[in-house]
Amino acid sequence: MGKDAMIEHRLLVVIPAYNEARTIASVVRAARSALGCAVLVVSDGSRDATVASARVAGAMVIDLPMQLGAWGATQAGIRYAQRHGYERVVTLDADGQHDPATVPALMRQAERADVVIGMCPGRLSAAKRLAWAWFRLLTGLSVQDLTSGLRVYGPRAVRLLARSEATLLDYQDVGVLMLLRRFGLSVAEVPVSMRERCDGHSRVFSSWLLVASYLLHTTVLCIARFGEPRGAVIRAEGGST
Repeated sequence: MGKDAMIEHRLLVVIPAYNEARTIASVVRAARSALGCAVLVVSDGSRDATVASARVAGAMVIDLPMQLGAWGATQAGIRYAQRHGYERVVTLDADGQHDPATVPALMRQAERADVVIGMCPGRLSAAKRLAWAWFRLLTGLSVQDLTSGLRVYGPRAVRLLARSEATLLDYQDVGVLMLLRRFGLSVAEVPVSMRERCDGHSRVFSSWLLVASYLLHTTVLCIARFGEPRGAVIRAEGGST
């Protein structure tokens, strides 16, 4: 799918960012070059030059006055997309891990799924292996890459995730996936390569203490959602599981 098709699909790239001044300009330029569509950076209360750097690189910017977390910033971008008539939303991390050139492959799968995730299980740390195994067991989710921020959200997903039901999700991974399943939306995964972080580290998996907090918080969320229907995940290779 070429740039013209991206524009025709009314695609908006949303990049949540917190103190990413060192990388945000290059991420914005790469997204604009590869996809030819509008780019929105949602600064999550950044205290550095993230906002200025994003604007210089050609992005629209929402500068949140307080820190909402990665999902809060992402939802702000999704709500912007809904208000301004964008049909689909692509989310990218601000640290340079995601290659915008992989998005067309995700868009091709978006014709048959409400949400498409760029998966890269090979990037797993020991902490992520532990967390992912636990949450798959607890929730029954069959998504291989639970924490990938590289996603394409289709029209139904945009409408759902802009709603109040999605506001109090602290993490965009398991919480969002469970909400999608609850409302019967389909999810597809496409294998992609991911780069090493250009700068910084994961705010969730940077220490075992944070991992423990993440596990506890999200476990409570999962237990609260027991009994909800279990949906299918479509693989890029074809078929479903």
